[in-house]
Amino acid sequence: MEPEGGADVLRSKRDATRYQILVQIAERQPAVSQQEIADAIGVTAQAVSDYLQDLVAEGFVEKEGRGRYTVTNEGVDWLISQTDRLQAFLDHVSGDVLEQVDVTTAIAAAAIGEGQTVSLVMRDGVERAVPGDTGGATAVAVTAAEAGQDVGVTNIQGVIEYDLGTVTVLRVPSVQDGGARAVDSTAVTDLAGGHDLVAAAETEALVAAQTADVEPDIRFGTVAGVREAATRGLDVLLLVAPDALSAHTDALREGNLRYEVVDGS
Repeated sequence: MEPEGGADVLRSKRDATRYQILVQIAERQPAVSQQEIADAIGVTAQAVSDYLQDLVAEGFVEKEGRGRYTVTNEGVDWLISQTDRLQAFLDHVSGDVLEQVDVTTAIAAAAIGEGQTVSLVMRDGVERAVPGDTGGATAVAVTAAEAGQDVGVTNIQGVIEYDLGTVTVLRVPSVQDGGARAVDSTAVTDLAGGHDLVAAAETEALVAAQTADVEPDIRFGTVAGVREAATRGLDVLLLVAPDALSAHTDALREGNLRYEVVDGS
């Protein structure tokens, strides 16, 4: 339910304008240009003049001379009361309303109609929507989609169940110790075939991969990329030079992800 009186100042054009004018006066007082206020809030200078007369008459603003206005204690109290109500209304919108209509994007595994119940599964590191409610996590489609298209879903219930991926960390010697030339290319090729993705961290690692005719899927931001891929259930082969090894293993440990370090030479 909407907080009582939360959107009053939004419903009334008069109150909304008064609110904005009082804020502008409070920011600029005591020297106040009616034209500057008009430009700031998008009304005419004559409208500002008319509103100021009413605000002075109501005791919300005190006129101290030509072009000199200050907000009275009564005006400040009114501003505070309206601001508190606006904040409560915004909290209601962000915390109650938007959470109910939060939309997640998935890939449709088959044709899906708007409003249809779907099950969410993780495949190839991407959430996919399957028609029906047989999965551990269900949602409602907010858009229609054909198989392979992106589909918006909301009202997610349950948890998407899938296994975390594992990471094989293949150490590539530094260039001073032989670099890519010291790596067994056949081993790289064989390992790459058993993983969903290949990542290369540092130049020695990239050359080692390319020498084995393996083009890395991840070359930049590998610390975050490898961790994210494994978190989404993908198995990753990471070729890494010594300078970057600890940063990657630290990130994997922090993510409670399984990894194995093997020597590439």
